[in-house]
Amino acid sequence: MADPSDALVLALHEVEAVKFGNFKLKSGIWSPIYIDLRVIVSYPNLLQQVADAMWALVCPSVVGESDAAAKFDVVCGVPYTALPIATAISLSRNVPMVMRRKEVKGYGTRKAIEGAFKTGQHCLVIEDLVTSGASVMETVDPLNEVGLNVTDVVVLIDREQGGAAHLAARGLRLHAALTLTHVVTALVKHGKLTNDVAESVTKFIAENQTANPGAAPAPAATVSPVTAAPSPAVVSRKSYAARADLAKNEVGRRLWEIMERKKTNLSVAADVESAEELLNLAETIGSEICVLKTHVDILPDFTPEFGKRIREIATRLDFLVFEDRKFADIGNTVTMQYGGGIYKISEWADIVNAHGVPGPGIIKGLKQKGGSLLLLAEMSSAGTLAHSTYTAATLRMALTDPEYVIGFISINPGGWRNGDTAAAASSGACAELAAAVKEAEAAGVWDTLVHMTPGVQLAAGGDALGQQYNTPQAVIKERGSDIIIVGRGIIKAADPLEAARKYREAGWAAYEASLAAAAAAGTV
Repeated sequence: MADPSDALVLALHEVEAVKFGNFKLKSGIWSPIYIDLRVIVSYPNLLQQVADAMWALVCPSVVGESDAAAKFDVVCGVPYTALPIATAISLSRNVPMVMRRKEVKGYGTRKAIEGAFKTGQHCLVIEDLVTSGASVMETVDPLNEVGLNVTDVVVLIDREQGGAAHLAARGLRLHAALTLTHVVTALVKHGKLTNDVAESVTKFIAENQTANPGAAPAPAATVSPVTAAPSPAVVSRKSYAARADLAKNEVGRRLWEIMERKKTNLSVAADVESAEELLNLAETIGSEICVLKTHVDILPDFTPEFGKRIREIATRLDFLVFEDRKFADIGNTVTMQYGGGIYKISEWADIVNAHGVPGPGIIKGLKQKGGSLLLLAEMSSAGTLAHSTYTAATLRMALTDPEYVIGFISINPGGWRNGDTAAAASSGACAELAAAVKEAEAAGVWDTLVHMTPGVQLAAGGDALGQQYNTPQAVIKERGSDIIIVGRGIIKAADPLEAARKYREAGWAAYEASLAAAAAAGTV
């Protein structure tokens, strides 16, 4: 069966929406490729094909009720090229649409956003092409100002020049039907483009990464307060081997050593439908990972035998088991939850995690049953209360017991040193986080703490349409995290082992690049 994304690329090429040559762009630089999607309005069937491909990335009924699905009540196209696409989606899917005026009139209602909507609703932003993400933010900000929440952006083509990372810095997930790399690869495969031209485009992408457009943060009441991307300064980085020597916790030391020994910083989120499927997955991809992340309470066929079997596989294939339990109760209760009940998590999990809301007592309670602990320092969900002051408090909680707390679930640890978060309520809040990092450094703890970041996919995507989340490069090199957590991109792949191998290689390449950059900048 033909790849539907290849068919879409060929259709775009046929109407000259994708051109090759030597083109001067708006920025003044010369490009070997030019994307002109305005032409698709003259081809109704192609316009609907584009709309269908983009809808398939974000509709819960298509991708399932998972993290991949976007949350929205209305849609809004970025003017002007994306307006027909948004209209096609609205009409064919019966989804309400609003419009942003590019030029607000000085008479009449003087509205920036036209259409019927309610404050607090979620809006899906639709764009034709993303380079730096600046045009998207020009639409997101006015939507936020009228009380609409925006957490997701769907685009036909991602030029892979930094836009996804810049949007992620503002708490926005980019869903891309196609990437420039996929466009070029498909055209070469079908004999429409020579390898020489394809190589020139690949080189152009690599040499022309965009700077963060730096749009002003939206009001905290209407935008997902996700931590920002790091500042342009190179993120400090020590090798995993060096950090193993510094580790204050035995499990933490083992984790760093496994990462170094296996050359992997990949964790797989094994959110599958049965214990047997999870165990089979562990056998299949265990050689590629450093951590297997589980949600044991979703397994309908769980038995006490599960713990023994997962421990045997983990020992044999050299990875750690992380039960993503997210404990959040008082110390006495979490002690019983961790060690008792039907799951007896403490008997088979190397790592668990917890919220910091209950205070340091939760650390003391879990420690009674052994293992090691990750604290949830940042979250990417809309409306999260994990502002920079919360992140600072969570870091300070970790400092109360560095022999048990091995690190964090985080989004942008590279920005902590500068207090860099989009969720910061004030400059004082940013300063608080920066001060907490300095305290951790002074205590000799900062470099012992591991950071794990969820929501990672390869730039080329994990499915037939090339869906893209945060890339390993963005998470490891730009944001300073240590471990990428990948779910659907591997567990839903036709060949999970091959997918895991690609993610491992991408994650490790990003780590080596970050080491080299840190060494060159003197921030090792």
